[in-house]
Amino acid sequence: MIEVEHLSKVYGSTPAIQDVTFAVEPGEILGFLGPNGAGKTTTMRILTGYLPATGGTAKVAGFDVHEDSMAVRKRIGYLPETPPLYPDMTVEGFLYFVARLKGVAAGDRSNQVQSALSRCNLQEKRNVLIRKLSKGFRQRVGIAQAIVHDPPAIILDEPTVGLDPRQIIDVRNLIKSLAGDHTIILSTHILPEVSMTCSRVAIINKGRVVATNTPDQLVAQLRGGAGYELEVEGNFEAVQQRLQTLPGVQAVEAIAAEMLPENHYKIRITSTPEADPGRDVAAAIVGTGLGLYEMKRVQVSLEDVFLELTTEEKTPDASLPEPELTESDPSEVTGSSQPSGNSSEGEAA
Repeated sequence: MIEVEHLSKVYGSTPAIQDVTFAVEPGEILGFLGPNGAGKTTTMRILTGYLPATGGTAKVAGFDVHEDSMAVRKRIGYLPETPPLYPDMTVEGFLYFVARLKGVAAGDRSNQVQSALSRCNLQEKRNVLIRKLSKGFRQRVGIAQAIVHDPPAIILDEPTVGLDPRQIIDVRNLIKSLAGDHTIILSTHILPEVSMTCSRVAIINKGRVVATNTPDQLVAQLRGGAGYELEVEGNFEAVQQRLQTLPGVQAVEAIAAEMLPENHYKIRITSTPEADPGRDVAAAIVGTGLGLYEMKRVQVSLEDVFLELTTEEKTPDASLPEPELTESDPSEVTGSSQPSGNSSEGEAA
């Protein structure tokens, strides 16, 4: 559905993104994950036709973003970080307006608007002015305008930023309900957003894609960071020497802990990939007469993967397949004028 090859964007002498390459299959939700300033929004804007690329190519449904810009815009829905809404229009009136802008046939317009209202749970707000909606409902209206023309690809840039926990859950469930019928790119720097919503992840750092795969497979590649945490009574050096001789144990280190009894230590054991030395660790400590007060398994998380890749710039496996992106254009939403998404808070989400 989406193919990005060697995409780059340079501002003067400063590269924003460099050699970005990935692909997204139909019906997938791709989490485009990276720290602030990594190049996520720049990539989204190129995919939607909002910015020209300096080099490389991007295609949506077989159409080149640069060569066939209008064909691409018809096939994408876009939600920028600040939703492009007209605050003095009603929800339903705004969606009819957007449907006309996006070329939805007059005979299909009512069905498409009602479908968007239903999918985004906005039926009860259809006649409410947008400026009276809470931020959570305005975010839903933003998603509704992105899907009102039923595009095969949807791009969402930080769709839950600024929402409260309940609103985040509602928007997350809405995004997940769109999968299958639409190919979705979800740009974010919020890790729980990715692990709970996305089927695949692309991690970008300093303008380069450093990893692409499913969350589980990314975690599995760094399984060497897994191991155990223990609370042990005895001499730390003796414990360390004994444990480091065990098969599958990669490292043994003391970790800071508060409110421990005298002569008690917190220890982290890192295992080698594919090893599980837990039973030998427990037997070794008890067998030497040392006290074992606590032992728990520590698993690598997506956060560990993210931190390793974005702080040390390590790429797990270059042979892994890469996901694809979707596109949408902000000018497609409301034409040349840019409506304001900032309005007074009214009804609760």
